[in-house]
Amino acid sequence: MSSSSRLGEQIRQQAQKLGFDLVGIIPANPPKLIQRYEQWLQNGYAGEMDYLHRHLSLKRDPKTVLAEARSIIVMGMNYYTIEPDPARKVDPTRGQISRYAWGDDYHDVIRKKLKRLIRVIEKIARQETTNRVFVDSGPILERDYAQTAGLGWIGKNTTLINWERGSWYFLSEILINLDLSVETPPLRGDCGSCTLCIEACPTDAIVAPNQVDSRRCISYLTIELKGAIPLDLRPGIGNLIFGCDICQEVCPWNSKSKPTTVEAFRPRQGNLLPRLDSLLKMTQVEFNQRFKDSPIKRAKRRGFLRNVAVAMGNARDPDTVPVLSQAIADEEPLVRQHAAWALGQINNCQAKDVLMHRLPIEEDPAVKAEIESAL
Repeated sequence: MSSSSRLGEQIRQQAQKLGFDLVGIIPANPPKLIQRYEQWLQNGYAGEMDYLHRHLSLKRDPKTVLAEARSIIVMGMNYYTIEPDPARKVDPTRGQISRYAWGDDYHDVIRKKLKRLIRVIEKIARQETTNRVFVDSGPILERDYAQTAGLGWIGKNTTLINWERGSWYFLSEILINLDLSVETPPLRGDCGSCTLCIEACPTDAIVAPNQVDSRRCISYLTIELKGAIPLDLRPGIGNLIFGCDICQEVCPWNSKSKPTTVEAFRPRQGNLLPRLDSLLKMTQVEFNQRFKDSPIKRAKRRGFLRNVAVAMGNARDPDTVPVLSQAIADEEPLVRQHAAWALGQINNCQAKDVLMHRLPIEEDPAVKAEIESAL
C-alpha cells in the first residue's frame, strides 16, 4: 500500500469515528456533470437562487476555490430519526417540517466535526495543511463528487442514494492540499424503472428523471422563495410548512434507513408536527428564541408564517379564523397577503367579515389584490 493510500485509509477511519457514515476520497478534478448543471441553470430551474449563477465559474474546477487542492474528502452523515405518528402527520391542524430541520442546524454541527477532522489529519500527516471545508453551502457540485467517490448515485429525485442506507444524508467536503487515495467501491444499485418520486410530487417539480424545477419544488417555495407563493402551487403544499420529504419518503431504497447516532439531529421539542395556530401567533422575538441554531431560521419569520398561513388555508378549518384575523393585521405584508388567501379558502361568513373589514384600511397593493380575490 502506498503512503497516500495508507494516509487516505487512516483519514477514512478517523472520519467514521467522528460520525461520518459515508466517506470517499477522490482527486480534485473538475466535476463530471458540470454541463448538465449548466443546462439546468439555463432552463431557469434555479428560480430566484441567483447565487447559483454567481458561483458557476467556481464550480467548474475545485482549484478555482482552492488553488492548492489535490484531493477532495467527501462525506455523508445520516440524519434519519424516528417516524412521526401517521395520524398526526395527516392532521391538517398540524404542520410538517422537513426531517433535516427537526434538530440543530446541521451546518454548525458538521462544520465543527470537519474542523476536528482536519486537526486529526494534520496530526497523522505531521504537517499543516491548506484546506477549505463545505457543508451544503459552498461553490462545488457535492452530489457529483459524492457519486464519483462511490458514496451512492444521483437518483431521479436528484438526491444522492446509497445502496445500503438510502438518501437521508447531509453531504460535506474538505478540499485539501494532500495527495490522498482510497479504493473507490463500484456503484451498486440504481433507480431502474421506478418513478415513485416523480409520481408522488404534489407540485410536479420533478419534470424529468434527474431534473427538478426548483420553481415548483415545495422545499424551494417554503425556504428559498422570498416573495409570494404562486397561487396555483399553494394547494399542493398541503400542511408542509418548511421543506418537503415526499420524494424521499416514497423511495424504496429508504426502507433500509437506520436511525442516526448524532444526538443533535434528533427532533427538538415542538418541531415534530407543531400546531399551526400556535405558530402563526409568533412574534419576532418568539421566532428567534424558538428557532435559535435551527435551519428554520433561514426562512425568516415572514417566510415561515407565510407558509403556515398557506397550510391553514389548505386545511380550511373555520376554527382558525380568529388567529388568521390577527395575521391579516401583521406588520409584514407577505404574512397579511397569505393570511388573506387562507381566509378566502375558508370562505365562511366570519372569514368574509374579516376580509371586508381589512380591505378599506389595507395599503399594500399586493395584499389588497389578494383580499379582493379572496372575496
